[in-house]
Amino acid sequence: MSIAQEQSADVSRPGSLPLGPDSLVWRYFADNRMALLGPRAAVLQNMLPSLGQGVEDHSVWFAETLARLQRSIPPIFNTVYGADGPAAGHEVRDFHQHIKGKLPDGRPYSALNPDTYYWAHATFVEHTITATDTFIKRLSDAEKEQLFRESITWFSRYGVSAVGTPQTYAEFQEYWRHALAERLVAHRTAAYGVGYATKGWPRPKRVPAPVWFVIKRPINALSSAITIGGMPAEGREILGLPWDEKRERRYQRFAAVSRALNPVYAKLPGTLRMHPIALRAYRREGRVA
Repeated sequence: MSIAQEQSADVSRPGSLPLGPDSLVWRYFADNRMALLGPRAAVLQNMLPSLGQGVEDHSVWFAETLARLQRSIPPIFNTVYGADGPAAGHEVRDFHQHIKGKLPDGRPYSALNPDTYYWAHATFVEHTITATDTFIKRLSDAEKEQLFRESITWFSRYGVSAVGTPQTYAEFQEYWRHALAERLVAHRTAAYGVGYATKGWPRPKRVPAPVWFVIKRPINALSSAITIGGMPAEGREILGLPWDEKRERRYQRFAAVSRALNPVYAKLPGTLRMHPIALRAYRREGRVA
């Protein structure tokens, strides 16, 4: 299916806007500055009990954290940027068919439960909006609405029911506030995902001990600032992550500098600014990222 065909289908969905080279999701989702918000999306995903339990029961999250992330990112990017986004989205959905079981209280869970699946998607949408607004440029209300409406198309590509999901950005904001206030817990998969922010990183096997002794302090300080600073205040409180006004001021100064440098960043080669999957998508459409 071509982008033109997909866009024709996309705009027929109530409230949606098409994805493609002119969309804000395409512009920002694969921008390397998304990493400045740290593992916010992944940690918040695992704070939903059903999702966190699915990761604990069926994933290599604890044994191969980075490997799991490396395997997960390309299929999700292909859902947004691929030549056949719906096919890529269905592939992502089908990866999760076997992920089901019981919560500690005996209630069943399934990764394909629309409520659980949408929460995972919602964290990516919110991460994109927040990271862009914090580190790239201040987004207008209209731009946030546009990003959200494009995300309706994005979610539809998974082939999972959208019944009961937000249909406007205002509804999404209320959904998000309710989740932070009422639904999230300090699941151990989420706590593990931020553990090194408070404990520090172990020495990598390839790094000599004397070298690690010199560099570990700045590395751990940066890791802590990005990981904890990138979490919403409610998430920090639930997980018991240390933060204070002084650290918040430093974080906001760093964010302001990042936004100020956006015109300079925009002049860098695309290979330094965006994920290769996104760059290939722009080239496929005859456009420059």
